[in-house]
Amino acid sequence: MHTQDRFNKIPQLTLLFWIMKITATTLGETGGDLLAQTLKVGYAVSTIIFFGFFLVMVTLQLVFKRYIPPIYWAVIVATSTAGTTMSDYMDRTLDLGYTVGTIILVSILIVVLLVWRVTEKSLSVTNIKSLRGEAFYWTAILFSNTLGTALGDFLADDSGLGFGGSALLISSVLAIIVLAYYFTQISRILLFWIAFVLTRPFGATFGDLLTKPKDHGGLNYGTTGSSLILLTLLVILVIYESVKLKRKLA
Repeated sequence: MHTQDRFNKIPQLTLLFWIMKITATTLGETGGDLLAQTLKVGYAVSTIIFFGFFLVMVTLQLVFKRYIPPIYWAVIVATSTAGTTMSDYMDRTLDLGYTVGTIILVSILIVVLLVWRVTEKSLSVTNIKSLRGEAFYWTAILFSNTLGTALGDFLADDSGLGFGGSALLISSVLAIIVLAYYFTQISRILLFWIAFVLTRPFGATFGDLLTKPKDHGGLNYGTTGSSLILLTLLVILVIYESVKLKRKLA
């Protein structure tokens, strides 16, 4: 194993990565709704709690010098839960609405990516060599997951597609991205960030599909049941990833 691979802090972009990412972001949707809505903590307080969790976990991620699956995926979950409550706070508590909220978050994400590109000369997520580059990476992920919630809510509610229709639409777009990856020369970095952003609203709409009552187009598992199922699945995947990585480093 090469030294640079040993100290790479970002997981390889395999099918397992995307499965874990969708699982983590869906858990972020159901977990955020569990605290803010089911337990009635509210969006503002929930955002403070989840953002605090994000700061703790991302600090650990920045401190360690190699990829540690439990820490990395805990940060992903933290960005998803914080993103869920931040988006809902903007859209519902501040009454900005899904459309305006989505436009604001798209603008912020574009600015983050542009500043990252100008500063680091690359948006590559497989060749991050500096603390500053990693900080940009996590900032972009935080806002992409926040955007995903707003976009997912917009598609599910305002667009008229419903939960199932939204999930089907986003799945179709993701399938096109996969085809573009294998059969075109489109920038792999561009395709990654499009896919990364879109898997968040997929998680948001899929989370709604799991939790919402049947008369609202959902499967009625509730936020608690759905969160437990998704957490269990993610823990199993993280354990598998950790064992695989340990064998690779041995």
